[in-house]
Amino acid sequence: MTTSSKLALAEGTCVSGKWNKNKYEIVRLLGEGANGQVYLVRSGKAHYAMKIGSDSIDSQLEVNALRSLSRGSDNGPYLLDADDYTMHNRDYPFYVMNYVKGVHPSIFLQKNGMDWFELIHYDVLKQLVQLHRKGYIFGDLKADNVLVSEHGKIELIDFGGVTAKGRSVKQFTEVYDRGYWSAGSRKADEAYDLFAFAVLCLQLGDSRNRLTDFFRSLPQNRSLDDLVALIDDSDRCRRFKPFLLKALNGGYTSSRDAVQEWRTLMLRNGTSTGSRKRAIWIQAAFAVSLLLFASTLYFYLQS
Repeated sequence: MTTSSKLALAEGTCVSGKWNKNKYEIVRLLGEGANGQVYLVRSGKAHYAMKIGSDSIDSQLEVNALRSLSRGSDNGPYLLDADDYTMHNRDYPFYVMNYVKGVHPSIFLQKNGMDWFELIHYDVLKQLVQLHRKGYIFGDLKADNVLVSEHGKIELIDFGGVTAKGRSVKQFTEVYDRGYWSAGSRKADEAYDLFAFAVLCLQLGDSRNRLTDFFRSLPQNRSLDDLVALIDDSDRCRRFKPFLLKALNGGYTSSRDAVQEWRTLMLRNGTSTGSRKRAIWIQAAFAVSLLLFASTLYFYLQS
């Protein structure tokens, strides 16, 4: 396989797998990372997410991780197809995952209200627990790699940063990286993801988006104190200050402990679950209506 430069695919392009022969039509670009692009694609009537990489070794590492995560996953298979796409005598590795129709978490919160803040982050933590249980960390946890469905269901996307525990984190975004803040190494451990999770909370809880200011600051002019100050300035984050301080200072060695503490604080803070309950009720009512329709149809056909 030939390592190649990044590939830009236009809407309507047909990507045909070299080995498995599956065909996908490009709908639009979903996102772009350091080692490839993620596209929304169509195959028949179904839609999927496809990541086309620029490096065969990086792509194979991601595929191996996704295969491992798919085994026994509560969320179903992460990986649906893996192949090469040949263009201009070069092979571009790609893999295909389920597509979750969702929006950026900040957009979801603006539309549905900050009552969802605690629940969204709780679901992110639960997904990290599943990932860590398999021996991996997410590595590049950030708001742009989180999608929220209209019912509040969370999905992590772009697994380009997934790294086996104990190795060096291979892909990260500076402001979410504890090394950027001189708060620890870039060794792949559960605390690394939990630091990034704390920064995610600070970003989504800060209406003024002050984290972007740190991209322009010199290393000697930034510290954990800057992040701690953001906790106190956010009503939502202030409710979880004990958790966030512990995560920022590497106090969690296990995401299972972290998710339990987050849940405890949610209950203590009296987090509203009304929005989620309504969403679940709507889905349940729809399922019941389908069952009633099927039963009616069955009896009609038997008569």
